[in-house]
Amino acid sequence: MKVSKSILNKIAQELDCGNTCYYNTKTDEIISIPYFSDMWDEDDFKEAFEIELKQVKKQKKDLIKLEGLESFESFKIMEQFVGQLPDEALKGELEFVLANKKPFQKFKYLVEESNFRTNWFEFKQNALEKIVE
Repeated sequence: MKVSKSILNKIAQELDCGNTCYYNTKTDEIISIPYFSDMWDEDDFKEAFEIELKQVKKQKKDLIKLEGLESFESFKIMEQFVGQLPDEALKGELEFVLANKKPFQKFKYLVEESNFRTNWFEFKQNALEKIVE
């Protein structure tokens, strides 16, 4: 099945936000619903996403479900990004961060404060699109 670049892009963005996506193979429609967790009251969740949940139930046979990444998958993307960095100083700092406690938080801080912030977002988006594809 061939999916357009714009659909891959949108699904990847939704997954990056922590949403679960349902892709309708017949209509190219994307239904996004936040990941249900303990922070949601089940009744409040069902009420807030009533329309989307009904769509998923109604279109179930035509949908492909895509869930957000597990922590280890996100970590792997960060490792791959670090591996291709040309800046040896930043690369060393990030390798140290990834080998220690709270790698996600510290990685984000270092990358956000670097000249490679935009590169990181592009790299992550491309990696997510490949996963979706």
